[in-house]
Amino acid sequence: MRIFNCTFIAVLLVTIVASCSSRVSEPVKQEVFDTRTARERHGEEVFMKHCQKCHPAGEAGLGPAINSNPAPQFVKRFQVRHGLGMMPAFSDEVISKKDLHDLSLYLKRWKTY
Repeated sequence: MRIFNCTFIAVLLVTIVASCSSRVSEPVKQEVFDTRTARERHGEEVFMKHCQKCHPAGEAGLGPAINSNPAPQFVKRFQVRHGLGMMPAFSDEVISKKDLHDLSLYLKRWKTY
């Protein structure tokens, strides 16, 4: 009976060790596709330059969170132009009309995630 238990344990240990072999093939690779448009990527650049310091990743920082703000995009563009509370107004010389619309597209893209 004791020999049976020792044999059983030995076979069990060999099976466990054999099943723990390491992977020898190539690592699994997954390609990441950037589906953003050129305008959305440009909007991200505008955000990083002018907005990121007060709204880090769109979350609350010095300013409130904007990624969860349900306001329509035209209201957000108005706020960028005219400011509100501690938020400064950004003139056409600082953020052009095209830059503002690209920023708006970038912010709108957050809603799709």
